[in-house]
Amino acid sequence: MNQQFEQELMGSWQERQEYAELMQPVLGKLYRDSAVEISIFGRPMLGASAIDIIKSHRKVRRHTGDKLRLRESWPILEEMSKLQLAPAHIDLGKLAYAYHHDDKFKDMDIKTYLAEQLATIAGKQDNHPVQDVVLYGFGRIGRLLARLLIERQGKNNKLRLKAIVVRGGKDGDLEKRASLLRRDSVHGPFSGSITVDHERNAIKANGSFIQVIYADSPDSVDYTQFGIQDAIVIDNTGIWRDRDGLGLHLKAKGTKKAILTAPGKGDVKNIVYGVNHNDITSEDTILSAASCTTNAITPVLKALDEQFGIENGHVETVHSFTNDQNLIDNFHKAERRGRSAALNMVITETGAAKAVSKAYPQLEGKLTGNAIRVPTPNVSLAILNLNLNKSSDKEEMNNFLRDLSLFSSLQHQVDFTSSIEIVSTDLVGSRAASVVDSQATIVAGNRATLYVWYDNEFGYSCQVMRVVQAMSGLVYPTIPA
Repeated sequence: MNQQFEQELMGSWQERQEYAELMQPVLGKLYRDSAVEISIFGRPMLGASAIDIIKSHRKVRRHTGDKLRLRESWPILEEMSKLQLAPAHIDLGKLAYAYHHDDKFKDMDIKTYLAEQLATIAGKQDNHPVQDVVLYGFGRIGRLLARLLIERQGKNNKLRLKAIVVRGGKDGDLEKRASLLRRDSVHGPFSGSITVDHERNAIKANGSFIQVIYADSPDSVDYTQFGIQDAIVIDNTGIWRDRDGLGLHLKAKGTKKAILTAPGKGDVKNIVYGVNHNDITSEDTILSAASCTTNAITPVLKALDEQFGIENGHVETVHSFTNDQNLIDNFHKAERRGRSAALNMVITETGAAKAVSKAYPQLEGKLTGNAIRVPTPNVSLAILNLNLNKSSDKEEMNNFLRDLSLFSSLQHQVDFTSSIEIVSTDLVGSRAASVVDSQATIVAGNRATLYVWYDNEFGYSCQVMRVVQAMSGLVYPTIPA
């Protein structure tokens, strides 16, 4: 390798790194000040490192066949940062690619181009009132929801985490709660600063003041004494799952709505964002965000049913173990779950396949399902074995699913990978409800087998947040649509 080539290679890399480093503070400021979330062809840039930004640009070629250079997207982001924008999801990659590769924009300057593309949000203000949020329970999902709420901290943030409610109150409890938020063996350290306020029994995190409240029953809390009004309570305990039980939250002073992070029972609406979130009305005071598996498979199944028609099928989930199982063999009221989760694959039931029809009734009675719990702490896999009404092949199926992940109303729910080396740990932290593994797709005529990964903790928590936003009336546009 000659010296000139080495210098050119290094110069090219350094240029990309410099542009990525220019982008980082702008991405953060747009999010904090305007609640504008930036992505690159569906890849979220919130909290992205310089390397993440470079990699996201490099992957554009897989979808388009052409490069997207950072020096092409940076001027658009820079100009965007000068505008007053209402909250939105903006795909910078798609905007930049269209500007540089679509002939209809070739004679248009960037300022004019953005004025046209961002017309629906430019010069607009978000006058929606601030919404207080309470986390009832602080387990795996509760702490991830706390991280998601805290990362939204900014002057235009409309969802404010005001309190967490837990049982306990013994000496050292506050420090332990803060420590569990600060450190996570699966999802890594908290991004920011966390301190404990003993005097006011609270946790301070990145400028957020989070009251810690101890209670044994939802209706025994008076939130108003902590300055909390009309709060949405997110119940992470799973103890109360019907309307009567969840209604206890609404008997507490200072609350107005409740969301369950588990499948709801009875007449409680089970919402899978992207599928049936339009069923949420202003009169709804109690909702369920369904289960992690239901959120992972329903968007994919809905899209497939609309495109190919689903006659029937079976869903098998290979699911990471959960706290419900025993670490070593011990008594458990459920069959097999008493056996060591860390040592065994455990066949167990899942209601996810049947629960799909609660969000997408067109598949009522068409799916069966089962689950195998495996010795991994996070990220699960759903295997969809389907009989379709139309014949297809692997290429057509994967092209459809790729386009679904990039250009459809489900682009925030369904992601897509063409990697031949991807494994479960690569999907930790995925913000999508599911990720289609295109290399594993099998299609033979009208029979299809799809492999769909999902971060059953973080990806699900992102879906819960979308339901919370919708329940609060905070539904933001995606640009380009």
